[in-house]
Amino acid sequence: MSKIAQLPLHLQLTHLREVLSTNPTLVAVIHRAALLGLPNWYLAAGSLSQTIWNNVSGMPSDTGISDYDLVYHDASDLSYDAEDKRIQAGRALFADLGVDVEIRNQARVHLWYEQKHGVPCPPHGNTEAGIDSWISTSAMLGQLGPVQVSPPH
Repeated sequence: MSKIAQLPLHLQLTHLREVLSTNPTLVAVIHRAALLGLPNWYLAAGSLSQTIWNNVSGMPSDTGISDYDLVYHDASDLSYDAEDKRIQAGRALFADLGVDVEIRNQARVHLWYEQKHGVPCPPHGNTEAGIDSWISTSAMLGQLGPVQVSPPH
């Protein structure tokens, strides 16, 4: 196996695109996500890292992926109803894929995080700040064409 990390960044990103494109569900989620009009959105967390690990280990690309996390940031309306409208639109858009696509507004996290996890969470100014606060250090992938990668930590 070549040492991908030693390649120039543009070649690393090319390799990343190639690996992620082996997961047709992931590709469909990314392409359809653009139709939702979510501001500052990313596909994030386990679906990306698991697709990469599956590629490295020779497993089918979707092995072990329980959901696809779409995150965005919209501070213009912090109500649950506003977020739920996005969730319901996504549920309809992704229904035929047979997978769970979780859609969460990172601008709202501070409203529920402490009650759920027992520790306070400051408001996030953008999606990247929300992702940077996650315990996971897996990658995030934004809109295709050109692909935007935001490595946390």
